Amino acid sequence: MSTSLQDWIDLFVKVLDKLPLTLFMMVVSLFFALILGLIIAIIRIQKQPVLYGIATFYLSFTRCTPLLVQLFLVYFGLPQLLLAFNIDINSWDRLIFVIITFSLHTAAYLSEVIRSAYLAVGQEQMEAAYSVGMSYPQALKRIILPQAFVIALPNLGNNIIELLKDTSLAFTIGIIDIMGQVRIILGNNYGIGMFEIYVVISLVYWGICILIESIIGYAEKVFKKGHVGLSK
Repeated sequence: MSTSLQDWIDLFVKVLDKLPLTLFMMVVSLFFALILGLIIAIIRIQKQPVLYGIATFYLSFTRCTPLLVQLFLVYFGLPQLLLAFNIDINSWDRLIFVIITFSLHTAAYLSEVIRSAYLAVGQEQMEAAYSVGMSYPQALKRIILPQAFVIALPNLGNNIIELLKDTSLAFTIGIIDIMGQVRIILGNNYGIGMFEIYVVISLVYWGICILIESIIGYAEKVFKKGHVGLSK
């Protein structure tokens, strides 16, 4: 199929029209995933029997089942489950179910990123904090987490990119993000121009991933500036 420059531009414009929704899903899901991931990481570090067992079960299930299955479980199963307790959430916007799913899924992976970064800081850092009279929350906030954040940045960037790509599944329950927009364009054109539209969507995802990598790389340089490596 012959495609002019204007046709390519029109395709990019149509796809980018839904980019804000894709980025919104990614940012909001990442926000909640970081909070939940931090909580799970602390639970697994502290190893409190009951909570540790629950967290381990959650991680195992989340990491061993496809994200698409999790999305369908939340979208179709959660409303039915809550109806048993007389809680009706069927009127909720589909976007809420997507954010819940992506947050829960990403939190499982971020918890391990945070936990490994925490352990890399070293127990002596915590002991030093205790020696000057800090409580555990104070030591966590002032000493451990700032150092762990720098260590976790590369893996955090990888997980943000994975989350961005995962948002492409949102269209399976009717969310019209950039991937949903592609399906609409293909439907309206009866599948004509399939190659061109998938080239466009690939370039859009690729471009955003490069931007995320650049931001994470810049953040690493900024936060590492003036800090001495843990091994020194």
